[in-house]
Amino acid sequence: MAGLPPLGEDQLKLVQDLEIEMMSDMYNRMTSACHRKCIPPKYVEPELSKGESICLDRCIAKYLDVHERIGKKLTQISMQEDNFLKNKVTDQSKTN
Repeated sequence: MAGLPPLGEDQLKLVQDLEIEMMSDMYNRMTSACHRKCIPPKYVEPELSKGESICLDRCIAKYLDVHERIGKKLTQISMQEDNFLKNKVTDQSKTN
C-alpha cells in the first residue's frame, strides 16, 4: 500500500473490523453455496459421503480461487485509477 498516508489507531481498527466483516461474509456465502451444491437437503447418513467430501473440497477451492482472482483484479483496477488520477493532477499542475 505504497503512497497511502499512515493510519491512526481508530482508522486502523476500522480497517481491521471491515476486513473481519468481509471475510466472515465470504465464509458464510461460501459455506451456504457449497452446502447447497454438494449436500442433499435430506440427510441419509450422519457423516459426509466420499462424493460429498470431494464436492465440498472442490467447491471451496474454486470459491477461494475466484475470490483471490477478483481481489487481485480489483487491486489492479484501483492502482490504474490512482495512476490515472495522479497523472491528471500532474498534467493540470503543469498547465497552471
